[in-house]
Amino acid sequence: MTGPHPGRSLTDAAPVPYWLDRPERPDPLPPLHGADTADLLVVGGGYSGLWTAMLAKRDDPGRDVLLVEAGTCGWAASGRNGGFCAASLTHGLANGVERFPDEIDVLERLGRENLDAIAATIAEYDIDCDFARTGELAVAVEPYQLDGLAADAELARRYGHDVRLLDAGEVRAEVNSPTYLGGLWDRDRVALLDPAKLAWGLRRACLSLGVRIAEHTRVTGLRRDGAALRATTAGGRDHLPGSVRAGQMVLATNAFPPLLRRLRAWIVPVYDYALMTEPLADDERRAIGWANRQGLADTGNQFHYYRITADNRILFGGYDAVYHFGNRVAPTLEQRWDTFCTLAGHFFTTFPQLDGLRFSHRWGGVIDTCTRFCPFFGTAYEGRLAYAAGYTGLGVGATRFGARVMLDLLAGADTPLTRLDLVRTAPLPFPPEPVRAAGIHLTRWSLARADARQGRRNVWLRTLDRLGLGFDS
Repeated sequence: MTGPHPGRSLTDAAPVPYWLDRPERPDPLPPLHGADTADLLVVGGGYSGLWTAMLAKRDDPGRDVLLVEAGTCGWAASGRNGGFCAASLTHGLANGVERFPDEIDVLERLGRENLDAIAATIAEYDIDCDFARTGELAVAVEPYQLDGLAADAELARRYGHDVRLLDAGEVRAEVNSPTYLGGLWDRDRVALLDPAKLAWGLRRACLSLGVRIAEHTRVTGLRRDGAALRATTAGGRDHLPGSVRAGQMVLATNAFPPLLRRLRAWIVPVYDYALMTEPLADDERRAIGWANRQGLADTGNQFHYYRITADNRILFGGYDAVYHFGNRVAPTLEQRWDTFCTLAGHFFTTFPQLDGLRFSHRWGGVIDTCTRFCPFFGTAYEGRLAYAAGYTGLGVGATRFGARVMLDLLAGADTPLTRLDLVRTAPLPFPPEPVRAAGIHLTRWSLARADARQGRRNVWLRTLDRLGLGFDS
């Protein structure tokens, strides 16, 4: 550890996301002013909205597609995450087997095809986002977690995954940490990438296809307008009023306050935090190994995710997942010093050989969480509007699939996707406040207690398990 306090390693860390704090960031596009029209209006310029606009334009080059974004494309969750692009559409195989047992084989195939399609799009549009199919290494840091890894390996092999179970020596040969007791390397269903560069690349591809994009344009309301829908907007620093009349609309707003009232019961915004180190020196790089550059995550309830970047920095995030009363979302919540100090302390426990390394960036961002921990879908306004939400931190890959689903729903088409239970069903709603906040905080406390008691779940967690609401991440 750098001195007696991990906070000393954070002294010079910039309070902004590393991925967005680079000269490659494109200049913002002009905001929308006045009245406009479109065949399809996409609200939100993260992955979900960008994939939707791209696929819509590829399906029908003559379709007038307008995307509006309250900030700049990729500035929110799409530019703040760890860059893990997973094939899973269900927040992991175990969650999918539990919730969708009759169609998990189909969902696994669709997820793999979706990841392949992302790779193909990145190649086709020459998106320089450091995409690499390194796989993901889950590591046990407590003895009780070893049985879970073995069970996960058995389940994964049953569904044809290329996995390798590692003992302590083998996992430390991959990534050298004295905390590792074993590991499970999923070698073919996770890619790592630069999340902001992916968003910027998708933005550039959308523009090349003829998608119109207005940034710094916030949608403030929507209503019926004859046979169409009308969205009211506020654009630019002066919040100049505007509107868009569109035949169809897609909501891709992630965890931000939804324009549809029904979505407020299904989503809670949870803040996640991350650190980025300065680049490792050659001797530091040799001290940790990591030659295969996998993504990593430990298997506690309050888990850490981490990865090494193309320029040999280490991103280290997770552990705390913070909910604020009333679904509060605000820029001031993106910085949480206590959490950053906790993460820094855990980092140096994981890699004591990197004592003296400093962090260059610290940031937080909000995740859209739902009770089934994987996306849900729907329509409103007699099928003129479609939405997808609830990705729960696994949206880097699954949002492309979600975009395809939303376009099928808008088309009113009976397709293999719209027939899925994943698409046709909704998660259980969260209770209203103050019960919502009390339940979330009790769950967080119980998960921390389970981690401290060798994984033993208390009555509250066992009750959630019986109700199909068991939360383990």
